[in-house]
Amino acid sequence: MKLNLYQIDAFTDRIFGGNPACVVPLESWLSDEVLLNIAKENAVAETAFFVKKEDKIHLRWFTPDIEMDLCGHATLATAHCLKTILSYTRDQIIFETLSGDLIVTVQDDLYTMDFPSRMPTSAALPAIIQQSLNIQPKEVLKSRDYVLVYDSESDVKNIRINRQVFDQINLDPGGVVVTAKGDHCDFVSRYFTPQASILEDPVTGSAHCSLIPFWSARLHKKTLHAFQVSERIGELFCEDKKDRVAISGKARTYSNGACWIA
Repeated sequence: MKLNLYQIDAFTDRIFGGNPACVVPLESWLSDEVLLNIAKENAVAETAFFVKKEDKIHLRWFTPDIEMDLCGHATLATAHCLKTILSYTRDQIIFETLSGDLIVTVQDDLYTMDFPSRMPTSAALPAIIQQSLNIQPKEVLKSRDYVLVYDSESDVKNIRINRQVFDQINLDPGGVVVTAKGDHCDFVSRYFTPQASILEDPVTGSAHCSLIPFWSARLHKKTLHAFQVSERIGELFCEDKKDRVAISGKARTYSNGACWIA
């Protein structure tokens, strides 16, 4: 069986930036084992698989290790694939997912995702995470992910993870996001996943489901400009909408090809 496969850099306006995702259109669902093996072979943070339905698109996301309940950058990549490669005519795309229906609106080259809000609440930091960090946070919160708040953008950029210690904790399907007020934007972040093939995710749309309501309340702003300051750098345009968040970004196609499944 031949499957088309597209690699797209999300949350960036240039290739080799943002977060790479693979997008695989399907006529019908393959077994979970096959989907996971394809994601492992692709060796990027997320592979998105979708099946077109009458008025919606059924979308699933797999890391090389597990299926995720929500993934922003692979959703954006899928919307970009549909619009720029597969000639999808609608400017509003409804994805049916494990996190409910997700709507992506397309305007010019900007993709706006309507995601659930996940306001984090105060939490205790597990000793294993504390021991794995070279710089300790000034504030600890949690929703799906642990949200560690730091004094400065430079602190976030200088975070180093002792992976031998960090991998002792299991946060399936979550991770640890470190964040601070930005020097030239509203806020910055980085994202780490213990026990994952890829320790640091270059740009994590789903983490902003917690970062947006937190920074909106902290900065008293509804619209926010954010950067995920991994090596690849991602840019996100955000809006707090109470029980929902809007996350916008751009994308670029890196490659298209095919894979063969026996």
